[in-house]
Amino acid sequence: MIDTTLLVQMLLGALLGLSVYLPLTCGQLSLATPGFYAIGGTLAALLSTRVPALAGTGPGYPLSSLLLEMGLAALLCALLANGIGAVVLRLRGIYLTIATIALVEILRVVSLNLEITGGAVGIFAIPQPFAEPIGYALWALLLLVLVCWGCQRLAATRPGLAMAAIRDDEIAAASSGIAIEGWKRLAFVLSALVAGLTGVVAAHFLNAWNPRLGNFDASITTLAFVVFGGSRTWIGPVVGGLALTALPELLRPVGDLRLIVFGLVILLGPALFPQGVITPPLLEAVGRRLPAPLRRWLGLGPAGTSLPGGSAP
Repeated sequence: MIDTTLLVQMLLGALLGLSVYLPLTCGQLSLATPGFYAIGGTLAALLSTRVPALAGTGPGYPLSSLLLEMGLAALLCALLANGIGAVVLRLRGIYLTIATIALVEILRVVSLNLEITGGAVGIFAIPQPFAEPIGYALWALLLLVLVCWGCQRLAATRPGLAMAAIRDDEIAAASSGIAIEGWKRLAFVLSALVAGLTGVVAAHFLNAWNPRLGNFDASITTLAFVVFGGSRTWIGPVVGGLALTALPELLRPVGDLRLIVFGLVILLGPALFPQGVITPPLLEAVGRRLPAPLRRWLGLGPAGTSLPGGSAP
């Protein structure tokens, strides 16, 4: 049974899956998502616990302060990603992946050794803008819908088509006059922005924040969301994030065996579904059965054609 608390975690997992997906639209495998997720969470924890003016005078934490935190986190993550992307996006393939893993570890170690972030203990008693988990569920769902809408609109615009061309064949795209570095950096910045916003919501939901929430293990977990769900459209990471976040909790009745079952799912998923659970042929089949307005919103086209997004990396 999925309770409201688990639903919030699932929605946050779907958002992190989309954060990993965005660089893949340019064929770039970046595992920096937990790093920017940690930046957003740490910023929210610091502002909400160290700046009394944001707490307001009434009961509960004001939504206006939460929105301010999200805006500042988005700005900070975007600026950092733009600067970092100018350097690391010159790398390709496994070298880029290793560089982004190093970035995550650098941010974690820095946070561990800063007194202001609470070191290894972290920050506790983060104020709550919502009294019940359902409030977080609705807020996270709204954020997920907006990000999904943005991904869909991006795929249908010139930037999205340029990213798809880079993903399909970078050399051919460069020969066609596409600004390779610029579009790669844009995808990296958008990824950081989504991760930072997710971190802000997660910090308040968890009521505590520490550096362990943005480590290498989280990089592998978020990557599994995309590998399992599929990387050819934004729908795949959403499905992967929802399913793989819920699975360990749903398997709790089997005790310690749940970790074995979960591991088998992660192992057999890519073997049985090399392109992920959500594939263009599946979307075409589903699209033919959906109402026209929903087909257009999902980007399936009038005849159920798949979203633009290039081939799998």
